[in-house]
Amino acid sequence: MSATLSFCVSDRFSDVGFSEIVVIRNKILALKKEGHQIFQFEGGEPFPNTPQVIKDACLQALVENKTRYAPSSGIPELISVLTDKLNKKNHIPAEPNHLIVVAGGMHGLFAAFQAILNPGEEVLLFSPYWTPTKDLISMTGGKTVLVNTLKAHKEGITNTLKAYLTPQTRLLCLSSPQNPTGIVFSREEMLEIANFVKTHNLLVISDEAYEDLVYDQAHISIASFPDMYRRTISCFTFSKSYAMTGWRLGYVAAPEPFITAIKQSVLYSTNGVSTPTQWAGLAAVTQVTDFIEENLAEYRRRRDLLVNGLNELGFDCPMPGGAFYAFPSIKKFGKTSKEFAATLLAEAKIATVPGSVFGPEGEGHLRFSYSVAVETISSGLAALKDFCEKRI
Repeated sequence: MSATLSFCVSDRFSDVGFSEIVVIRNKILALKKEGHQIFQFEGGEPFPNTPQVIKDACLQALVENKTRYAPSSGIPELISVLTDKLNKKNHIPAEPNHLIVVAGGMHGLFAAFQAILNPGEEVLLFSPYWTPTKDLISMTGGKTVLVNTLKAHKEGITNTLKAYLTPQTRLLCLSSPQNPTGIVFSREEMLEIANFVKTHNLLVISDEAYEDLVYDQAHISIASFPDMYRRTISCFTFSKSYAMTGWRLGYVAAPEPFITAIKQSVLYSTNGVSTPTQWAGLAAVTQVTDFIEENLAEYRRRRDLLVNGLNELGFDCPMPGGAFYAFPSIKKFGKTSKEFAATLLAEAKIATVPGSVFGPEGEGHLRFSYSVAVETISSGLAALKDFCEKRI
């Protein structure tokens, strides 16, 4: 073996990158250091703080010395309440031994792809997509096949998916609501996806990070449809529902044989989740009241303010049905999304994320998060208005 080859990294990282959002955040920090006020719409975190009862539960766990190894699948008390939640709220027929607690939504997806995807197998992924998903697929040696979401809406889910189906297609990765578009699949569309999956004997990884941020209809878990639970891995997180992004806490539900492989992936990556954090998660599910409903109303208020404001300024911005992102078109400005985002940050001090970060179908758009203070939305729209008027 040559000396050069010895210092190469694994081939599985050849198509894995780092988030471009980190580059944007570094530019924001530099501008702030220079004294500039930045209207920040680039983030992906809930606007409220973690509820006090959750923090108190973690502190109490520390006081009571609940700091030793927990079962690698999760503390039984948390597994029990999550099973009940999945059965009653998501209508997923999960059993306690079909669940595992993981270190956030990303960890759950990582374990899911590691458990079922072989090198060379293909994953149908609706696009624009949450950027890390493609990298998680690449790390297994799998191949991402992008399915244009808007095209699927216009030309039909089944017909569109069929066009991308090959003998190598192994599974479909689904997220509803979607990041970055905020698109929510209707019950009829979800049923159509489920029927397609069953007809072609595929598996599903369902990313349900934004299950509690759906504005105009009930959230639908695809594993709740007939004959879908046995072929679906459902990934959940506490991050968005309970404003716990930094706690790194989530859970995965899947039947055998998948759950055993997922448990092995977790065992040999993190060996479980921080024990005090799990007691905090138990408090979130059992003691937090009205938090999700009250926040949904606040998100809706912020959504309407931002999206209506963008449309009044001449941006074509559909009203998102879920999550907390707006995805307006900037095609009329004649710049790429990266160029326009850079210009907006440099001249108007408005921070957004270029649509191209979320795949080629995202080009010509910017992602604005409305999970920010109402004052930031109002001031940011005023700055955007000044920016646009200078170009007329």
